[in-house]
Amino acid sequence: MNRKTFVSLAAAVLMFAVCGCATIQENRSMEKPSTITDVHDFLKKTQTYYLATIDGDQPRVRPFGTVMLYEGKLYIQTGKKKNVSKQIGRNGKVELCAFDGDRWLRLSGTLVEDERRAPKAAMLDAYPGLKKMYSPDDGNTQVLYFKDATATFNSFHGEPATVKF
Repeated sequence: MNRKTFVSLAAAVLMFAVCGCATIQENRSMEKPSTITDVHDFLKKTQTYYLATIDGDQPRVRPFGTVMLYEGKLYIQTGKKKNVSKQIGRNGKVELCAFDGDRWLRLSGTLVEDERRAPKAAMLDAYPGLKKMYSPDDGNTQVLYFKDATATFNSFHGEPATVKF
């Protein structure tokens, strides 16, 4: 193979690689999240999201990892003894953010406590490691669901997608 043929072949391979990557990126950006299930699945995939609350005039942010769909609502879990629970009790408006390496999600809404035993038990069944610290009947386990929520998915290679629930 002469040099000219080699350079042409190398250029073709490089062009294929670049176009192939662009096609992959375009396909990712065409996958538009549109349901509460898409929001749930994204949060499960990332495993960690960051929840922001307000404490007086000071924002507070901390990592969370619990999320479940229950009776068509998106739930999270914490302990009533924690400051985050007290902050949500004073002002249920929160925002969370998660990143999967390609896209990020910002979810804002109001968290509403669900005192029923069944969703507490379901959350602990979904996260059995929490059973070392929590029980549905301990008076500390708290599950909350999002109300009037807006989830916005963003990336550097596509248009934002918004899901409201």
